[in-house]
Amino acid sequence: MRKILALLCLMLLSGAASAEALRITVFGDSLVQGYGLPQGQGLVPQLERWLNENGAEVQLQNAGVSGDTTAGGAARVAWTLSDKPDGLIVLLGGNDMLRGLPPAETRANLTSILQAASDSGIETLLVGMVAPGNYGPDYKAEFDSNYPDLARRFDALLHPDAFAGIADKVAGDIAAAQVYFQPDGIHPNEEGVALNVAALGPAALELVARIRN
Repeated sequence: MRKILALLCLMLLSGAASAEALRITVFGDSLVQGYGLPQGQGLVPQLERWLNENGAEVQLQNAGVSGDTTAGGAARVAWTLSDKPDGLIVLLGGNDMLRGLPPAETRANLTSILQAASDSGIETLLVGMVAPGNYGPDYKAEFDSNYPDLARRFDALLHPDAFAGIADKVAGDIAAAQVYFQPDGIHPNEEGVALNVAALGPAALELVARIRN
């Protein structure tokens, strides 16, 4: 009887552990922080709802700082990881691009961030940014390549474009895209965030699966 009771207790504890919500930190700039959006409508809360609606059992932590560059991210990543999250989603580089910073600097800073996560044994999803053409083809090619190159180097998951949901919806129609942005033309509104979350969600589910395995 004691052995049966012990086995039942072990099964119950095992089931509770498997159902425990994972803590995943979303690390980035204003796109993560939720700039200009009503509470509960930013990327982090919308993505958390999407994941849990799809059976992920997660709690997402918002580590977004408006205006942050990859250099700012590299400077604070150790502190961010000090509470030992189960996983990390990195969305940085947009402010580097808007300022025309050298892509090599962006690469070096993202390398520092991903190396810190790797050293801590934290599974990571890297979310890419796509440079516009107005910086010239060389800049665009060098900047855009940072994300797939570093994802391969660190065996991180990759979602290639933070704005993929909006881009897929409007199919290149820049005028049509404006309905999904705030008046500044840079930050998505809540409908735009919802589109981007739906595009990002499958990669985030893959991150959850990696962590649980």
